[in-house]
Amino acid sequence: MAAFWHQRGRRQENGGLGSVIDGLGSVFDVLLANARLVLGVSGAAVLAIATLAVKRLIDRATSPRDEGDPKAEQKSLEESWQDLALIKTTPKPPTKQRREDLSEPLLSPARPLVPGEAPNPRGCSAPLGTPQVKSRPLRCLTLQEKLLSHSSQLAVPEIQVSLVPQLARSICSQLQNFLRSKCPELPFGRLFLSGALLDGLEVLAADHIHLMLPVVLDAGLWGLISGEDTVVRNPQYWMIKRIDLGYFPRGCSPWDRFIVGRYLSSNVLNETLHKLLVASINWPAIGGLLGCAIHPVVASRELKLEVKHDQVELSITLFPVVEMEDKVLLAVPPEGLVENLWLESFDRAEVSRVKELDAGDSGARQLCLRILNGICRSQPSLHKLGGSPVTHVILHLSDTAADWAEESLADRFQQVLEELVAYLEKGVLPSYFNPKINLFSGLLEEEIDEMGFVLYRAMSEPEVLL
Repeated sequence: MAAFWHQRGRRQENGGLGSVIDGLGSVFDVLLANARLVLGVSGAAVLAIATLAVKRLIDRATSPRDEGDPKAEQKSLEESWQDLALIKTTPKPPTKQRREDLSEPLLSPARPLVPGEAPNPRGCSAPLGTPQVKSRPLRCLTLQEKLLSHSSQLAVPEIQVSLVPQLARSICSQLQNFLRSKCPELPFGRLFLSGALLDGLEVLAADHIHLMLPVVLDAGLWGLISGEDTVVRNPQYWMIKRIDLGYFPRGCSPWDRFIVGRYLSSNVLNETLHKLLVASINWPAIGGLLGCAIHPVVASRELKLEVKHDQVELSITLFPVVEMEDKVLLAVPPEGLVENLWLESFDRAEVSRVKELDAGDSGARQLCLRILNGICRSQPSLHKLGGSPVTHVILHLSDTAADWAEESLADRFQQVLEELVAYLEKGVLPSYFNPKINLFSGLLEEEIDEMGFVLYRAMSEPEVLL
């Protein structure tokens, strides 16, 4: 009995829908019969395709489904999506032509036949309906081209290159006159400028410069002791000892006032000069004379001046320097309780050696150094790697790699990265001029790990550093 009522209900449902479908079918027939007259040939074709798709959907929805087939429902859904796709892909009827379109040629000019290509029988360069798009092949730059392009972007404005040395020399002259008048008993040498901007190397930015203040010592009263023989056990530092006090007691040398424990104290000398720079020199008057604002940095351990000009901002650092026994020592003591140490500087030797090697084989060491220093300057994690460490790596590599021509810049650049990663992995970078000196000795272990990680990732893809 239940089966009977179920079959009866289905017949009633099909009968109701059948009457509706018959009515819709008659409407579709009338539309199709008059579509050609109203819509034209193209419009009638579009309407016919759409009507056919709708009829398929209705027939599939009302047709009896085989309940024993589990794939019947999925099959009907797939056919429905196919019919909807048929509706969406029907071509749109052409729009009404504009007046300006009538002046355009109907056929595009024929494309010349490429040798070896079969002629198109229709005389068309592409199938109908395919848009003509001119594809330009993308040119992938090599590492060599990217390095050269990057180096050209590191140029410093010419106005800064000419203005900064001129401004620094004027300040240097004013400071020299002040020291002679304020401290005539101290035999300071003639102040001179130093740094990449004055050394002839291509600089990255004209925003800092070094002002070297020579401290003239009598070789008969002073001697050098290597830092390796002191409690610090660091060969990069030296101590300047007062000698022959039995024959030449204190007071024989004008620098005896800066002695601490029979050693010339770099810390005491810096403190004295710091007081002079901050409290004794009328920097506002000097700045007004030179057309700039000059301010000594009070809180810094270094002897530093900040200069602000309309066209440039400059940082000048003053370094007392002692030259004895073919060594250049700077009054830069390490942080800690030891205050009598002087740092040995290899800046002059580095510049001279790099220029000498490049002049001998027309090499690109200075160009490679400039690019690497620019990378270290732009990467916060690599700041402490720029300058001397990179220079010494290039000098070490020059002993083994002979080809430093500009055409081999990419190969040498990658080699420098590999060498840097190897040195960082060991935590030791020996100085080119003194293998006992480790240029990484002042770095923390966390800083070494971070720099090594950044450069290790860049070994496989050096472009990420540019």
